[in-house]
Amino acid sequence: MNLTVSIPQKRWKPKTKADKALGKKLAESLGVNPVIGSLLIQRGINDFNEAKTFFRPSFSDLHDPFLMKDMDKAIARIEFAIGNKEPILIFGDYDVDGTTAVSLVYSFLKNFSSKIEYYIPDRYKEGYGISTQGIDFAHENGFKLIIALDCGIKSIDKIDYAKEKGIDFIICDHHRPGDELPNAVAVLDPKRADCTYPFDELSGCGIGFKLIQAFAINNKLFAPEDFHDKMMEYLDLVAVSIAADLVPITGENRILAYFGLQQLNTKKREGFKAIIELSKVKKELTISDIVFSIAPRINAAGRLDSGNKAVELLVSATTELATDSGKGIDETNTERKSIDLLITQQAFAMIEEDVELQTGKSTVLFQQHWHKGVVGIVASRLTEKYYRPTIILTESNGMATGSARSVKDFDVYNAIESCAELLEQFGGHKYAAGLTLKVENVPAFQKKFEQVVSETIKEEMLTPEIEIDSSIQLNELDAKFYRVVKQFAPFGPNNMNPVFLTTKVKHKLTLRKVGVNHLKMDIYQEGLDKPFPAIAFGMGHYYDELMVNDNFDICFAADENEWNGNVILQLNIKDIKIIQ
Repeated sequence: MNLTVSIPQKRWKPKTKADKALGKKLAESLGVNPVIGSLLIQRGINDFNEAKTFFRPSFSDLHDPFLMKDMDKAIARIEFAIGNKEPILIFGDYDVDGTTAVSLVYSFLKNFSSKIEYYIPDRYKEGYGISTQGIDFAHENGFKLIIALDCGIKSIDKIDYAKEKGIDFIICDHHRPGDELPNAVAVLDPKRADCTYPFDELSGCGIGFKLIQAFAINNKLFAPEDFHDKMMEYLDLVAVSIAADLVPITGENRILAYFGLQQLNTKKREGFKAIIELSKVKKELTISDIVFSIAPRINAAGRLDSGNKAVELLVSATTELATDSGKGIDETNTERKSIDLLITQQAFAMIEEDVELQTGKSTVLFQQHWHKGVVGIVASRLTEKYYRPTIILTESNGMATGSARSVKDFDVYNAIESCAELLEQFGGHKYAAGLTLKVENVPAFQKKFEQVVSETIKEEMLTPEIEIDSSIQLNELDAKFYRVVKQFAPFGPNNMNPVFLTTKVKHKLTLRKVGVNHLKMDIYQEGLDKPFPAIAFGMGHYYDELMVNDNFDICFAADENEWNGNVILQLNIKDIKIIQ
């Protein structure tokens, strides 16, 4: 018997309602709609001063980098290396976060040392993280200090191997540590248990930024009031890492992303100019544009070719160098897309032909020939379609290796950790992780992972969820209201573009299909002077029913549509519920 997996209808989940009186009081102090006050309270912003900090981020609100455990040791070791003209190797992961981090620290420290190089491990020959080959390269070329970015927190044996060769390590990582920390000169990771740094959700590149911030402070490179101007040139890299690594855009990340986007839109480096031109993004860049247009191209270098190519692009000093690097990376990205599409189709077919895969609570697929560079993307696509924790594995260097992605609220890292006896190594976050195991252990791992997920996942987690910030009548959505909502940006995890619920609306036969599977319409509601234009991406399947029953509820985000130089306010519909 062959079952076809059906995707459950999305759950509409109202966020916890804000204290109404507090929200009203805050709204009055700001002179805004009470709904705005509620949105701020939901985000932990409770008074005028906190709202001012939220709407007007400032460099002065960044934390002292020396609050991070081992920062003093890291800076002392770097200063010693520079003072004694020791060669320094900047080592980083091959993804966007790693390559932006390497580009940032390398481009900063080369102002103080002429003996500095960077190294990105080969995804296929060396695998993820600190590699023996990388340490051997450092030893053969006389490097005494390696600064590792976005990796290394679990590289116990590799750091010991480096010590035997007389090489010191400074680790700058943001992944979860294991029970033991590596024996490095300094381990910068806000997630380590003994670190009391006030914010533990920095990206790997964000940790790199804190490192150069500490160096600048310790060496009194400029007056505190000049910090903003002097450090802005590095924040485009940090903003791209924050977007690509999907870290929460709260706290320090909000400040770094806010100013990083300013830099990206006004004084972007040559490498980003080239990539943006190739991606054909013509408007002011947002976090979403980075995620869908910029990051995939930078990532493509490490997926199919070499992460070094991404760093070459990002540190390009001239337009010519950046253009040449950018074209090469764009061609690699085109190749990546065709490989990704083929493997995704093969993975879909495997699920559609297997009853156990269709009825399980998790998906773990393994094919020896799949391209290692795209398994993470394929895992994301399967998670989006079937909405369950997903792991895609392939064979590399005689081992099964791959990537995991999760659904909202389910900690896939913990689930993988519960299968640790079957694994050679693993690491990552709540929603994304990497793992390596012996090929012969794959069937046992598939069984154990399914068991762990089945026992720990809540049934509602297997249904896609739309969080609704607030109910609203469409006549409240005026230009002033939208101007304030826009200032909630940059949007991203933990600070998403607010989603509103409005009920009993009609399209009055303005409904039409556009593109492959999208709907456009004008939305009418009682009491509304004129309708709002609306777009519903991927919801063409509602067309027939809506033509019969023109009475429905929607949840949506307020958005702008720019066409031929005209900008209009529109509703970006996230889901539809037809009233029977």
